[in-house]
Amino acid sequence: MRNSCESDPREEENVSVNSIAMMDVERQRFGGTAHWAAIPLRLITGYGFIAHGLAKVMNGPEHFITILHSLGVPAPGLIGRLTILIEIIGGVAVLTGAFVRAFSLPMSAILLVAMFTVHLPYGFSSIKLRAVTTAGAQFGPPGYEVDLLYLACLATLVLGGPGPFTIESIVAKLRARSRK
Repeated sequence: MRNSCESDPREEENVSVNSIAMMDVERQRFGGTAHWAAIPLRLITGYGFIAHGLAKVMNGPEHFITILHSLGVPAPGLIGRLTILIEIIGGVAVLTGAFVRAFSLPMSAILLVAMFTVHLPYGFSSIKLRAVTTAGAQFGPPGYEVDLLYLACLATLVLGGPGPFTIESIVAKLRARSRK
């Protein structure tokens, strides 16, 4: 007699077969175009990281390092410079589809640190309209919403692959041609 916590292997096999069948239906339904979804994710995520890294450079890395010091981050000079490098180089890697999996871990670490040390106290929403004045809209500090969106994009690219038109696919095609 089977314990109620144990699963029937025949049921597990049916679930696996059904899951595969559903994936085939989805593949047919979208005509094999699902891999194209990675392109906009790569473009916005890569560009976003590049923009954040370059903003830190343009404002002077010492300002970012001072912020890290005030947050109690150990070795703020080293961590600050590494963060800027990872944002810029990782952003370019994601944008071009090169080494996406390798850069996703340090990029995710940056997002998690930003979320828990800076954005969490301000709640979820990244847009907090405080007032509209003659100078324009006035916003409050951003929450962790955008951090979660970037994390979701990175996770999707790691799990689903970087899609077509990537540096990795170009290199793979060149290697395949050279072997012939």
